[in-house]
Amino acid sequence: MAAQPRHIFAWRLLVFAAALTPIGWWSYHVAVGAAGPEPGRYLLLNLGQGALVLLLCTLSLTPLTKLTRWKGFSVIRRQLGLWTFSYASLHLLSYLLFILGLNWTALGEDLQKRPYIIVGALALLILLALAVTSNRYAMRKLGKRWKSLHKWVYAALCLVLLHFLWVVRADLAEWSGYAAVGLGLMLLRLPAVAQRLPRFGGRPKRARA
Repeated sequence: MAAQPRHIFAWRLLVFAAALTPIGWWSYHVAVGAAGPEPGRYLLLNLGQGALVLLLCTLSLTPLTKLTRWKGFSVIRRQLGLWTFSYASLHLLSYLLFILGLNWTALGEDLQKRPYIIVGALALLILLALAVTSNRYAMRKLGKRWKSLHKWVYAALCLVLLHFLWVVRADLAEWSGYAAVGLGLMLLRLPAVAQRLPRFGGRPKRARA
């Protein structure tokens, strides 16, 4: 595999640092007692919201590539997708550790009282399937089915938004902002809309993952 240009390597490194920084910042808040009376819930909520933001960022990469014709957006698609899954997994781990205390009996009771947990788990399963098949080997093995599988990311987004709505239903303003962005990104994927997008910059070169 050919070596990456330095600016692409630096771009990927910057994205890696940007995705990792919030986790370090939230952990620091917990360590110094600045995370409020329930640090576990603080981590749970921030990791969940972070996963949603990263999912929206991942879905924005294709429209941005078409708009700017810059290959830098396409080369970080897999990276951001894996970060999205990582945040979602840490969100689940925070729930199991800090909310349930690994009490599996309480899990059954919680599922009955809070069915949005099942919705979130379904979204995580989809993200798991997408993460596992995000490599070139899976692309070769799945062939045309790979694109069909990865269109399930839209179902994951809908489930995540529903999960988030259920959690913050007392404050719809923030949720509405995320939902509007998600709806806009899905509309941009429609052929009738995508064909009318303006193009800026030169013709993009094929990216090497």
